[in-house]
Amino acid sequence: MSRPEEAPRLPVADARTVRRACRQLLTNDPGAFSGMLLLTCLAALAGATGPWLLGRIVTGVEEQGLSVSGVDGLATAVLGFSLSQLLLTRWARQLSHRFGERALARLREEVVDNTLALPGRIADAVRVGDLVTRATLDVSTVAATMRNAAPDMFIAGVQVVFVFAAIFLLDPLLGLCSLLGLPLVLAVSRWYLARSRDAYLAEGAAAGEVAEILGSTAQGARTIEAYGLRALRNDALDRAVDTTYRAGMRTLSLRTVLFPVTEFAHTLPMALVLTVGGLGYFDGTLPLGVVVAAGLYVWQLVDPLNQMLVWVEQLQRSGASFARVKGVGLVSGTAGAPVPEPVDDLIEVKGAAYSYLPGHEVLRDLELRVRPGERLAVVGRSGAGKSTLGKLLAGVDAPDRGHVLVGGVPVADLAAAGTLRSRIVLITQQHHVFMGTLRDNLTMAAPEVGDEAVLAALRAVEADWFAALPEGLDTLLGAGGLEPDAAQAQQLTLARVQLADPHTLILDEATSLLDPATARQAERAVASVRSNRTVISIAHRLQTAHDADRVAVMEAGRIVELGTHDELLAAGGPYAELWRSWKGHD
Repeated sequence: MSRPEEAPRLPVADARTVRRACRQLLTNDPGAFSGMLLLTCLAALAGATGPWLLGRIVTGVEEQGLSVSGVDGLATAVLGFSLSQLLLTRWARQLSHRFGERALARLREEVVDNTLALPGRIADAVRVGDLVTRATLDVSTVAATMRNAAPDMFIAGVQVVFVFAAIFLLDPLLGLCSLLGLPLVLAVSRWYLARSRDAYLAEGAAAGEVAEILGSTAQGARTIEAYGLRALRNDALDRAVDTTYRAGMRTLSLRTVLFPVTEFAHTLPMALVLTVGGLGYFDGTLPLGVVVAAGLYVWQLVDPLNQMLVWVEQLQRSGASFARVKGVGLVSGTAGAPVPEPVDDLIEVKGAAYSYLPGHEVLRDLELRVRPGERLAVVGRSGAGKSTLGKLLAGVDAPDRGHVLVGGVPVADLAAAGTLRSRIVLITQQHHVFMGTLRDNLTMAAPEVGDEAVLAALRAVEADWFAALPEGLDTLLGAGGLEPDAAQAQQLTLARVQLADPHTLILDEATSLLDPATARQAERAVASVRSNRTVISIAHRLQTAHDADRVAVMEAGRIVELGTHDELLAAGGPYAELWRSWKGHD
């Protein structure tokens, strides 16, 4: 089933933020940018020399002041400069493409970081289609620009500047004539740019809506069939596709104005340069060679201007996609100030409150201190807020009010900065195996470790099955490779924890979905990674509470009791009631 209509949408970065991000892309690789600029200028200078030399040949022949050998020499120079332009342009283009690929790699890493840093409630509630579209289609659009449009636009822009300068150096009047088409090009471009950003943003949002409906329909296919909702879902998809079609037609209508007008604007300067130059030649004020060279220069303008105009549409599409990609970072907040280092491993919850929906608090006025090395069990009935507390302690989300701190630093800030992994790790019922080798699945927790450390971690969690793998740590896991069962997947998760070596483990019913035999094996593996660490166990099995140093009892989003197992039994409160109920079941 689809998500509610009120599901939040990710923001879109404004034009100022996008411009600042574009400048950042350039400053991240200043050496490559400077080299690209130098090579492009040299290529443009070589290209501008050819027409000037041809003009000298025409003038020299007309005035009979140039010998055959002189013509041959100038013609050879024209050929040499043309070849130089070709080689320099190729070199500049190669460098610009490498620059674009490096910038694209940084952008993709940023998208992944921003997506992973999304606050939990946003990640759970946001439209999946919108997020997927930003991470795939929008990134691909930006990638096409960085690989092709941006390099071509840059080179074409430098060429245009050099050609106009060359025409003005030949004759200022002809230079003014060559500018005739620019006002028309600028006017239609401004008209297009003023409308196209919103149009392409709407097109991207419409594509995200289609992806959302398709994805949610596929996920809820059985429910849809059971309740006879096929017609309703088809109607929703038809409306979304119709919106996408209208958005596409809107951008198409803008392009049908831009391209014809600019094509017409190209013919005006050539006509005027030839007319004015011809009159000047007949009046004797302009040599024929100057007219010929100016005409060649204007002809040289057509290709770079056409390239720039062709890529304007791609740049607008990419600009809208870039704004959507950057919008994810506005939510995740990964671009904030540096996070200070915690002074110790003390975990504190001070007046914390949290709600998934406004006005419906799941946690309220929580106060808790977890000492380094302590084993704390968090118990309570279903819906009491235990798992939500675990998420806040693990930095998955931040409280609406109050603070969740480790060593005096907000846990959520450490998570967003990517420095929390070595301090606090949350282990839940879900154990993900990534596509890649066994080594890749483990070293992602500690990229610097060697194979010996990886093997030691596997032995520590009793993952003896890895010894029978024919390719050892190079064995492929996931689709097309070894598919680990539930117990093996959990052992891989625990081996990652062993390598990451955090000071605190948060166990949220980590073995509750396993069968009894597998659960006992998994619990031994869990025990192997709990040693010498702070452990916060969120459990329904009260044997965990019996073995803990302290027990926190939650009801309706509050901690109502806190003490040792014996103290809480003697108090005869909610924990004693839970214990009697559990022992009766047991």
